[in-house]
Amino acid sequence: MYTPSSRSQTPFMRLFAFSFLSALSIRSVFAANADQWRGRSIYQIITDRFALPDGSDPTACNPAQQNFCGGTWNTIRANLDYIQNAGFTAVWISPVNQNYEGPRSAYGDPYHGYWIADATQLNSRFGTADDLKALSAELHRRDMYLMVDIVVNNVMATSTTPDYSKFMFKDPSLYHPYCPIDWGNTTSEQDCWLGDTKVPLPDLDTTNPTVISQYGDWIADLVQEYSIDGLRIDAAKHVQTSFWPQFCEKAGVFCMGEVFGGTEIDPIAMYQGPQALDSVLNFPLNAALVAAFTIPGPLNVTGLASVFEESKTKFKDVTLLGNFLENQDVPRWHNLSVDPQSMYNAMTFTFMSSGIPIVYYGQEQYFSGNADPMNREPLWPSKYQQTDAYKLITTLN
Repeated sequence: MYTPSSRSQTPFMRLFAFSFLSALSIRSVFAANADQWRGRSIYQIITDRFALPDGSDPTACNPAQQNFCGGTWNTIRANLDYIQNAGFTAVWISPVNQNYEGPRSAYGDPYHGYWIADATQLNSRFGTADDLKALSAELHRRDMYLMVDIVVNNVMATSTTPDYSKFMFKDPSLYHPYCPIDWGNTTSEQDCWLGDTKVPLPDLDTTNPTVISQYGDWIADLVQEYSIDGLRIDAAKHVQTSFWPQFCEKAGVFCMGEVFGGTEIDPIAMYQGPQALDSVLNFPLNAALVAAFTIPGPLNVTGLASVFEESKTKFKDVTLLGNFLENQDVPRWHNLSVDPQSMYNAMTFTFMSSGIPIVYYGQEQYFSGNADPMNREPLWPSKYQQTDAYKLITTLN
C-alpha cells in the first residue's frame, strides 16, 4: 500500500532534510541553557570602553565626561585573546539595541547602552549587524559564549511626556503613567518610572498581553539572529516575576537578572526559580565580601559565613548565581580597600564559591573608580598588561 511515508526520498528531499537538521544542530549548540552555563566564567565589558579602533586618540576618554569613547563590537573581537588567555569562557557585552539619539542629556551620552529607544534596531555606535554576528561567530569558534545585556522594563526619554512614536512600543497606553518611585513599595517599584525628571525612563506595562507577546517575539528573533547564548536582564526587579518565565522560554537561552540589593537575601531570591529567572546576580555575596575583606572595613567574616549558609536554603540554585566583586553600578574594589591582597582574597571567593564567576573589565588592572560614572573607565590606558591580578584570574579559571 502506498503512503507518503513509504515513498523513497529524492536527492532533493535528502539534501533538504540534511540542511534542516544541520541548521537545528548548529542552533542547538549555541542556544545555551542553564545547565550549559554551569562551569562557565564571564568577563563583563562596557562595549564603549574596552578597546579602541586603530587610529583613535587613546587619551580622549574621561569617564567623568560621560561621553562616547569609541569602543565597538569589532574592537572586542580583535582583542578576544586578552580575555580568552585569562581563561574566561563567556563574554557579557552592553545592550546592543538602539539608544537615545539627540542633544546631550543632563547625564551625558548613552555610551553605556541602557537608554533604549527602539529595541528593534541595533546601536549603530557599536557597529553593524554583520559586526555583531562576526563577534558572536568568533566567540563560538573559540568555544566561548556570548551574553547580551538587555533592557525590558523601560525606554529612555527627555521629559515625562515623551513622543512614543520613536519607541518599539508606540502606543502610550502600553506604558504606566508617570510617577516617581516610592522605594520599598513593590507596586511602585514595578509600575513607576526609573530615572528622574531630567532623564525619565518610561515604564512598560509588562502585564499587558500586547507587550508580553511582542517582547516574546522580539527576544526570540534577537537571540536567533545573533546566536546569543545568554541574557543579562537589567532592572529585573522592576518587572513582575510572572513575566519572566514566558519571556525566557521564548528566548530559549539562560537568563540572569539584575535584582539590585545588599546582604538581605529574600527580596533577591524570589526572582530565581521556575516561576521567575534561571539566575540572579549575587548581590548578597558581593555585599558580604565588601564587609569581610575591605581594608579599612568591619572585617565581618561571620556575616560572610551567614550569607553562605542562608543562600543554600533560600536561593533555588546557588550553582547558577552570578558571583561578582565589581560591576558598573558599584564602586571599584580599590576605591573601597587600600590593600591589593584584600582583592585577591575576595576575588578567590567569587571563583571558588558555588555559582558563575564574573569579572568586570578593569578589575584585573586594579582600576579604582568610585560609583557611576567613574567606575566605567577606558581599559586601553592599561595596555592590557598581565598584572598579578590577571595571572591570579588565569589560575582561578
